Formats: sequence, C-alpha cells, structure tokens
Amino acid sequence: MSSLPAVLLAAGASPTPSPSPSSTTPAVPTLQDAQESATNAASWVEQNWSTWLAMGLQILLILVVAVALRAVVRRAISKLIDRMGRAPQASDGGALGGLLVNAERRRQRSAAIGSVLRSVASFLILGTAALMVLGTFKINLAPLLASAGVAGVAIGFGARNLVTDFLSGVFMILEDQYGVGDVIDAGVASGEVIEVGLRVTKLRGDNGEIWYVRNGEVKRIGNLSQGWATAGVDVTVRASEDLDRVKATLDEVAEKMSKEEPWNELLWGQIEVLGLDSVLIDSMVVRVSARTMPGKSVTVERELRWRIKRAFDAASIRIVGGATAAEDVEDTPDPTAAVAAPSVYSNADSPQTAAASPIVSQRPAPSAK
Repeated sequence: MSSLPAVLLAAGASPTPSPSPSSTTPAVPTLQDAQESATNAASWVEQNWSTWLAMGLQILLILVVAVALRAVVRRAISKLIDRMGRAPQASDGGALGGLLVNAERRRQRSAAIGSVLRSVASFLILGTAALMVLGTFKINLAPLLASAGVAGVAIGFGARNLVTDFLSGVFMILEDQYGVGDVIDAGVASGEVIEVGLRVTKLRGDNGEIWYVRNGEVKRIGNLSQGWATAGVDVTVRASEDLDRVKATLDEVAEKMSKEEPWNELLWGQIEVLGLDSVLIDSMVVRVSARTMPGKSVTVERELRWRIKRAFDAASIRIVGGATAAEDVEDTPDPTAAVAAPSVYSNADSPQTAAASPIVSQRPAPSAK
C-alpha cells in the first residue's frame, strides 16, 4: 500500500502548502522598538516645549491683561456714573432749578447709562482678547474676519430697523429725554411712561391701554413732566362788567388759593391776572395764569375755575359762555310780540269767510232755442 503523498504526486496534484505562522500571529514589538519610540517622543517634546511654554505664557498674559483692563474700565465707568448722579443739575440756576432736580430720576438714568457702557466695554475687551488668543495658535484670522464682516453687513441690512431702534434708545437715555413716570407725547402715542428700553418704550394711555412704541419711530417727544407746567384759565364775562371789580375778585381768589394747602406746594409761582385776552361787542375774556408742578396743571386749573365761579357768584359777576356769548333772554324783546295772531278770515275756504261773503243772486240759465 502506497503512501498518500505518492498517490498525490502520481495524480499530478501538488500538496497545499501549510500557512506560515507569521500570517496569523501579530508581530510583538520588541524592547528595541519601544525604546526607539520613547526616544522619538522625548526628542519631539524637547524640541517643542519652549514653543508650548511661550504660547501658554502669551495666552495667560493676554487673559490677565484683558481681565485687569476690564476691571479697571468698569470701575472707572462706575465712578464716572456715581459722580454724574451726585452732581446737581439745575435747569434755571435759581431756586426753581433746585426744585427741578430729582435724585431718584438722576440715579436711574445714571444706572442705565452705566449698564450700557459697561456692557459695551466688556464686549470690546473680551472680543479683542479672544481674537488675540486665536492668533496665538497660528490660526489665520483673515477668513474669519472677512466672514464676520460679510455677516455683519447682511445682518445690518436685515436688521436695520433694530439697529435704528437700539441707537435711538441709547441716545434717549443719554440725553435724558424722558424716564419712568413721565407723561409724554411721542406723536404716535401719548401717556405715562411705565418702562424705558433700548428698543421699545411702554406707555400707559389715559384709558388704561398700554402702547409699545419703537424708539426708532419716535420723531418728536413732548415731555409734560420735566421743568414746570402752566395752568391757564380764561374767564369770559359780559362787556358791561366793571374791570376793576373783576380784577379785584380774581386777585382775592389767587391770593387765598396760594396760601392754602396743598395748593401752595403745587404752585411754583404766584397766580397772575394777565389782563384782557380779547374784547368783543357782547363779552370780554380775562386771562389767569400760574406756574405749577409738572403734571399738575389740569388739577390747578379745575380748582381755580371752581373758586373763580364761587367768588363771581358771591360778587354778582355774571360769567357768560363762549367767545361770542348770546345776550340774556330777559333783556331781548320777543320779535313776535307785536305780530297779531293769524285770522281765520285769511283762509278763503273757512266757514267764517263763507258766512261773511255777500249773497249773490243766482239767475236762471237761458233756455236753448
């Protein structure tokens, strides 16, 4: 019996070679390979450690300078705002100017300005520090800045109304055009200011409604709460009244009201009788004016009208209504008094007219031939 290899050789088939051990078993690194890798790593670290140290120190220095500069700038802004809040600002320079200074209003305005300035300073300082840190890592900032510039232009075109509102709000706060609690007329709406923002101002109208006014839409602002207000009352009397008597009565009302509380605090000046405002055929108008606390002019006008009416009634001075007052009814004769009542005889079809008409004889009609 022949062996299996001899049979295979005789059949012309070569035996399949057995797999080598190196194709299935992974190569195990030797101690020499590990020593070579460690040597290469150590040499790479030795070559670059100075660069790393310089970059780290540079980044640390940038961060330290940025934080210190931010703290110094914020502290300087805070001191400037505190000094601005403590400095009295009088509009007239006299006794009235001292009364116009509102410490709480000035403090709120200073706080708002300080918050805006501190935010802007922090953004600029920290943003510059971040760009410097990126430059330390050898990052090319040109594409980043170019992209940011293009994005800024696109955002500026898309949000130009938002930028306009923001800038208008900043200047409104810086210029102290109005504040919370002021009564203003913004053109598009009017009412009491309940919130002042950099983009939107909230107003409460006379009927309780809340108006949201964009700062960029406000073209003019009439502040009724700054400075002082004027209370004016026009008194219309008959042209036949004694002017000296009318003026004496008004002076008495003004003097008495100026000494009573709480009107002596609301009045920031004497109530003045300015004189005749207009003279017509049947009436004349006397003007009374007073300088009042902001926002209290309507209250003073109502009280002044009340007192003038009572004083005129006591002095038997007649107040007429309107610039073209009508004459008294009792002094005007009735135009129909001299006209007789219409007669029934004026109607040709009435029974009275028929009875009063003469009897006409009726002739017989001629007969036809």
